[in-house]
Amino acid sequence: MGQLSYNLDGKIFVVTGASRGIGFEIAEQLLQQNARVVICARKVEGLEAASARLTGGKNLLAVPTHIAHVEEVDRLFAETLNTFGGLDGLVNNVGMNLMTSVVDADPGVWSKIIDSNLTGTFLCARKAGQIMRDKKKGKIVSISSIAARRSAPAMGIYGVAKAGIEMLTKVLAQELAPFNIQVNAIAPCMVQTKFSEPFWSNKELHDQIVKTIPLGRLAKPIDIAHPTLFFCSEASDFITGQTLLVDGGASAV
Repeated sequence: MGQLSYNLDGKIFVVTGASRGIGFEIAEQLLQQNARVVICARKVEGLEAASARLTGGKNLLAVPTHIAHVEEVDRLFAETLNTFGGLDGLVNNVGMNLMTSVVDADPGVWSKIIDSNLTGTFLCARKAGQIMRDKKKGKIVSISSIAARRSAPAMGIYGVAKAGIEMLTKVLAQELAPFNIQVNAIAPCMVQTKFSEPFWSNKELHDQIVKTIPLGRLAKPIDIAHPTLFFCSEASDFITGQTLLVDGGASAV
């Protein structure tokens, strides 16, 4: 496939959870479109390693951020504005899970998963929405999951958090529509990343999962990056409040 053009030259995006996996791929693809990209992650060493691998140069800024902490989110967007002078879009990509059943989960585990996935998405979208509302233009894209619609063992709290992100997407879409800000989400099936490795590295589990996907394979990060860039581009200016399933046909079965 040749390089697709999304007309993002000079646009400014924040991508959360961009030190690896889907977020890293989205950041890389945005940079290849000549966008200016701010990446964040909680662990400094992972963020530094990602920065060294990304082809960003002066178009890349890395800001260590725990997105569930208000003051760190405020600092993330302050540094974005100070460095690049504006904001055109936000990609909420942070995702984490601790494998447990809901019934047996410690309340602290519940809070950690909800805070990292849902509260962090809210805090970043809240700040980005306030900034972009003033210029009456912008894009917010959140990465949900098929787990928001289909329960799975050890993924229950994660699925609840992702379902919350999909409703948050609808609410924000309505609130921000008068300001010409489009808010959408993408719900992938299992993507072959470090995050999901406990599942796909087990051949029996891998084969069981692939059987549920008509296209016959797991998703790759690039499969999620391109729909994300579409939602970041002017091609999606009349689409808002939607969650796009990128699942190889799994939801059609």
